[in-house]
Amino acid sequence: MSNNLSSYPRPLQFLNREVKEGPRLLKRLPDGVEEKPYTFFSIKPLTPIIGAEIEGLDLSKPLAKEVQEELNRAFLEWKVLFFRNQAITSEQHLAFAKLWGDLEVHPFYKPASQEQAKEIVQFSRNQKQGGSENVWHADVTFRENPAKASVLRLVEVPPVGGDTLWADMAAAYDNLPESIKKQIEHLKAIHDFTPSFAHLLQPDELEAFQREFPAVEHPIVRTHPETGRKTLFVNSSFTTHVVGLEHSEGEQLLQYLFRQVHVPEYQVRFRWEVNSIAFWDNRATQHYAVSDYYPHIRKAERAAIIGDRPF
Repeated sequence: MSNNLSSYPRPLQFLNREVKEGPRLLKRLPDGVEEKPYTFFSIKPLTPIIGAEIEGLDLSKPLAKEVQEELNRAFLEWKVLFFRNQAITSEQHLAFAKLWGDLEVHPFYKPASQEQAKEIVQFSRNQKQGGSENVWHADVTFRENPAKASVLRLVEVPPVGGDTLWADMAAAYDNLPESIKKQIEHLKAIHDFTPSFAHLLQPDELEAFQREFPAVEHPIVRTHPETGRKTLFVNSSFTTHVVGLEHSEGEQLLQYLFRQVHVPEYQVRFRWEVNSIAFWDNRATQHYAVSDYYPHIRKAERAAIIGDRPF
């Protein structure tokens, strides 16, 4: 298979065209999966395809096996679940996250104190700084095994603003033109922490981290390991270039693919309250933390579950 874009069915200039108005394919469930009711909790969809609030569960208490199984089904079907009024501790937060797998330790975010568990990442934006997570991304795709999922809990919220958005990357893939799908089917891209985190490090630290976390190669189209759906797996935080393409060609393709997250039909936007929790599938989504609340404070804690190697 040639890696020269000129050999593909549609010309490269197609990538620069504006997307026209019209219907989009919005599919929440994988092909062959029938919608079924939930019996252990109620669910409040926030959009037709992504994002739902779960009502009737207390996350401070252990979940029975059958409840966890049904919650996992909701997680896979809605891609991001929201829970309100969950006055849980950091320990209970970790206990809930551990239900879904082993937890990762983020290499660049250190515990806020000696008492805080190393698996907890605290995002605290004070009155001297605004938020810096306002870029579309999936978590730690620079790892060989990017995070499977994340659990984020808001401890302190601004009076207004500070929302987070998630985008459904399966819907983004579904709605690509067939010529683009064919073009990217077997392509891979490089993911690297350096563009996002190098500014936090001294030169000797940067070299050490680059040895420990060298840039990795992931498929541009990922197959979800549990649902089997194809998802678009590139993001503007960590994806640096396309393997086998000239820089200008690869950059033009990546910029086109990056723009897919901006389509409102693929998105859900969540208004935080104190003790709200979001639990999202990092394999199927990207997210964006809106930085519109300065100089107010937004304080959050996150735990992430270790994932598998994308294929």
